[in-house]
Amino acid sequence: MKTFSAKAQDVERQWWVIDAADQVVGRVAEQAARILRGKHKPIFTSHVDTGDFVVIINAEKAVFTGRKELEKVYTRYTGYVGGQKRDSPASLRARHPEQLIEFAVKGMIPHNKLGRQVLKKLKVYKGAAHPHEAQNPQSLAVGATK
Repeated sequence: MKTFSAKAQDVERQWWVIDAADQVVGRVAEQAARILRGKHKPIFTSHVDTGDFVVIINAEKAVFTGRKELEKVYTRYTGYVGGQKRDSPASLRARHPEQLIEFAVKGMIPHNKLGRQVLKKLKVYKGAAHPHEAQNPQSLAVGATK
């Protein structure tokens, strides 16, 4: 008996839609990261991208638990002297609500070449409309196991 290892060209990819309206950011991100990596498939192989595409809609309506909306801080560095920038979830939600979900998902996938490849399959939109209807995406409820 030999160990099965999936090949990248043999993976069949599906499209999933997650509605983040009134859902906790971390739970939406966890579900999306699991589907992006392909951990829901029996052919999951850790070093191969076996995941599916994920479309997240209504990103501006996602919520945080506890006091995270007030106390959480997103920090980035511009590369220049004194270029440390800090954002709160409220200010980030006002400018780019999609990034709240993207940052959460990015932290849940590997931080390497494979992770960057996996992250390209994530599509986040602030409204209910998205341009991926031609791919016939299936709806996925947060908390539902697939």
